[in-house]
Amino acid sequence: MNTFSATARSDAPAATILCVDDEPNILAALRRLFRREHYKVLVAGSAAAGWAVLEEEHVDIVISDMQMPEVNGTEFLERVRQRWPDTLRLLLTGHADHEATVGAINRGEVYRYITKPWNEEAILLVVRDALERQGLQREKLRLEELTRQQNEQLRDLNANLEQRVRERTAELSAAQKSLQASHERLKNNFLTLIKVFSSMVETRAGAVPGHGRKVADLARRIALRMGLTAREAQDIFVAGLLHEIGKTGFPDGLIGIPESVLKGDNLGLYRKYPHLGEQILMPLEELREAARIIGAHRERFDGAGFPEGMAGFDIPLGARILAVAHDYEALQRGLLAQRRADAAQATELVAESRGKRYDPAVVEAFYDIRTGRSVAEVIAEVAMGTAQLKPGMVLSRDLLSPEGALLLSADHVLSDRMLKQLAEYERRSSIELQLFVKSGSPDASHSHS
Repeated sequence: MNTFSATARSDAPAATILCVDDEPNILAALRRLFRREHYKVLVAGSAAAGWAVLEEEHVDIVISDMQMPEVNGTEFLERVRQRWPDTLRLLLTGHADHEATVGAINRGEVYRYITKPWNEEAILLVVRDALERQGLQREKLRLEELTRQQNEQLRDLNANLEQRVRERTAELSAAQKSLQASHERLKNNFLTLIKVFSSMVETRAGAVPGHGRKVADLARRIALRMGLTAREAQDIFVAGLLHEIGKTGFPDGLIGIPESVLKGDNLGLYRKYPHLGEQILMPLEELREAARIIGAHRERFDGAGFPEGMAGFDIPLGARILAVAHDYEALQRGLLAQRRADAAQATELVAESRGKRYDPAVVEAFYDIRTGRSVAEVIAEVAMGTAQLKPGMVLSRDLLSPEGALLLSADHVLSDRMLKQLAEYERRSSIELQLFVKSGSPDASHSHS
């Protein structure tokens, strides 16, 4: 038997995962992946070795390869289901045998199957979802057992201790209400259903699968980094999962088109989706705060957003957080502009728009999560009007029109000709532009931000 236990920190890991595969390189890759997430990782090179580990260790999740010598993944997981039914089972398959995979799912009651080669983010999300489902089921069973015990105690009191019943009526009533409230929240796996519905929204042609979950995860991390309560972070997480629900009525041709190229009626319809999403969810009492966040998540800190044009701290904090998480993911998916950004570029684009598109405090928390540094440590810039600009100055942020169209990109070096064009644009549009230039640009250090 080949087993290995790995924990990255001395404090207890989140869960125990057993990986079973006859290929050492696959086991090594899985071990590295899950060790980074602070899971306890056990590995076995065969089905027999995997069963031996399960005899000795408590395992939350087992991940088994389909094709193994002597005993394949179907037979292995079927026995795991019979002997250790509380251990969640995942199947790792690298072939296209549909019947074998269906057999493994039916006989082993596999929770999910994962194809080789896998996407690291995707497999981590599957494991997290599995653990959440397991936790919800355990909590449900605990509450049911607690309710049963309370009912038995109540029957005893009614039969034998009438006076004691009267004395403890208030206490039992409070406990019963608390149990009923907890049980009701768990009923039908409410959060799991929201995740399922979020996935259904993303099945539309042109939608990006997994976009809602990534936005929700990042938004929740930002909220917790900013010190929000668990309840507030949960509302923001739910809003992230469902932030595009207002697009369900859009024609397929409008889904997935970069926002920067939308015009006319299409642009007008697009800008209604936050409000539509809020209207859809508002009748549900448990989702009213999430609905309010969704309705304002495309507002901008400088007031140039939509659908209401709110500005600054009039925008709910949850919406300000969701705006950063949404745009970071959307920049990488090509949903805001035609040119996609990689993760590092998207991080810097968000940082450069703090105080304009985004709440600076939210950007600080986001930037710290992404880089471990403060924005102020990285970006030094000066804000100024067109009359203060000099040829040779370098833009530190994208220059956008009030409608959100890109006029000049970050790192653009201003020329005398461009300065004249900007002045003419201001005159024709009757607006005053504010540009951000790098503090090392010529004469920029003598200007006032």
